[in-house]
Amino acid sequence: MKQRQKPKKRNRATVMAVLCFVAAIAAVGTYTLKSYRETQREEKLAQAEKTEDKTKDKEDIKETSTDARDIVINTREKPETEPVGEGDEKQDEVNTDSSLEVQIDAAASNPIYFDSESRLLWPVNGAIIMNYSMDKTVYFSTLDQYKYNPAVVIAGAEGDQVICGAPGIVKSIDVTAETGTTVNVDIGNGYELFYGQLKEVPVMVGDYVEAKTVLGYVSQPTKYYSVEGCNVYFEMRKDGQAIDPITYLE
Repeated sequence: MKQRQKPKKRNRATVMAVLCFVAAIAAVGTYTLKSYRETQREEKLAQAEKTEDKTKDKEDIKETSTDARDIVINTREKPETEPVGEGDEKQDEVNTDSSLEVQIDAAASNPIYFDSESRLLWPVNGAIIMNYSMDKTVYFSTLDQYKYNPAVVIAGAEGDQVICGAPGIVKSIDVTAETGTTVNVDIGNGYELFYGQLKEVPVMVGDYVEAKTVLGYVSQPTKYYSVEGCNVYFEMRKDGQAIDPITYLE
C-alpha cells in the first residue's frame, strides 16, 4: 500500500513546480508590462516637452522677427540725427532727388519734344555781341583774350524780359561767377537751353514752361562781361555737347 501512494507525492511536486513556474512567468510578465508602461510614459513626457520647446522657439522667433520689423519701421520713420557737416550733404541729396522726381512728374504730365527741325524763339530783342564759336577762338573784350565761345551773347537792357525759346522743364537754376544766375531748361530729346545773366527769376526747378514763358530779367553783367555790357548768355546743348543755337532761332 505504501508503494502505491508514492506517485501521488510526485504528482504534487510536479504541480507545485508548474505553479511556481507559472507564478514566476506571471511575475516577470507583470514586471515587463510595468516597465513597458513606464517607458511609454517617459517617452510621452519627453515628446511633450520637446513639442513645448519647439512651440516656445517658434514664439521667440516670431517675437524676434516682430521686434526686427519694428526696428526697421522705427528707423524709417525716425531717421537718426545726422552729425554736423554731413547733414547738409544729406539734405542736398534729398533735394536733388526731390527735384528729379518733380521733373519726371512734370515731363509725364507735359510731354516735351524737340528735334533738328524744331525752331526756337529769341530770348531777348537785341544785337548779337558774340557769336557761337567752337571751331576757332573769338576775342573777349573784358578778358582781353581769345577763347572758344559755346554760346551766343545777345545785348539787352537791364530789366528786359528774357523768355523761353521752346516748351520744356526747368532742370536747374544755378549762380556762377561767369554767367551769373543761369536757368537750364530741358526741351526734350537730349536738347537743353541755358539762359545766363538773369535776375528776379520767377520759375522754379521742376516747373513746366511754355515757349514765351518769362524766365527772368536782364541783370547787370558779371565781371567777365563788364566791357560788353548788359547781355543774355544763351547756350544750347545736345546730349551734353554745345551746339550753335543760331541754326535753330527763328
